[in-house]
Amino acid sequence: MSAVITDAGATASVPSPAPRPRLRGFTAEAVFVGRSLKHSLRDGESLLMAIMLPVMLMLMFTWVFGGAIDPSGAYVDYVVPGIILTCAGFGASSTAVYVANDMRTGVIDRFRTMPLRAGAVLTGHVVASMLRNLVATAIVIGVGVLVGFRPTATLLDWIGLGALIALYILAITYLFAAIGLAAGSPEGANGYGFILLFLPYLSSAFVPVESMPDWLQPVAAHQPITPIVETIRALLTDTAANGEAWWAVGWCLLILAIAGAWGAWLFRRKAGRR
Repeated sequence: MSAVITDAGATASVPSPAPRPRLRGFTAEAVFVGRSLKHSLRDGESLLMAIMLPVMLMLMFTWVFGGAIDPSGAYVDYVVPGIILTCAGFGASSTAVYVANDMRTGVIDRFRTMPLRAGAVLTGHVVASMLRNLVATAIVIGVGVLVGFRPTATLLDWIGLGALIALYILAITYLFAAIGLAAGSPEGANGYGFILLFLPYLSSAFVPVESMPDWLQPVAAHQPITPIVETIRALLTDTAANGEAWWAVGWCLLILAIAGAWGAWLFRRKAGRR
């Protein structure tokens, strides 16, 4: 109830407006996924670069460096899995910038006045990024085939490959979303996220771990990217993963759990300050 003064000078009580009901189901998430996809289409340059940079890397590693690394020409079969993860990293890194930009512009304040779950905003960014990355990954694999990549995967291998890539993209995208929340500006989010893009270069994505210096081999062998890329390589070439698949899934789930919890805490903390 709230009090108002009438024309006669008397005080009268009027009922307060009832709170708006919270949106049901995944209506809010669907709206924010659509919003993020529209932003992606408007920001065509970022989407184009997320595809072009991995493609350029593939061409450089196969045509420029490939002959020196493997004169037989088979290096393309080795490097494509690493390019796939690099593509996912480039595509997911834009999520950090989008989230940081939302936090800076104050649009989150308007969203907080609406009857929706707080996590719907992040979910919209993450799902839209997954869709963009899956399309970019398919394009990168297609380009790999054009430059000589010949996968021997079975139907079950392709299904497992798609599931693992989707899980990795989900985990890394949530991590970049959390980085966007933690950063003070879109520029800072872009810089912090760029550091993670170097992880594939310190793994078996482009060269075998055994070819690295002795002191670097334990780092490369026991970081998350190596078991993931080795599992992708085994699925594409229909070879044994030698237990790497369990480590790959475990690392993805661990990153997803940490990033999800960190992002939710940051969102509540930062949105609550506004």
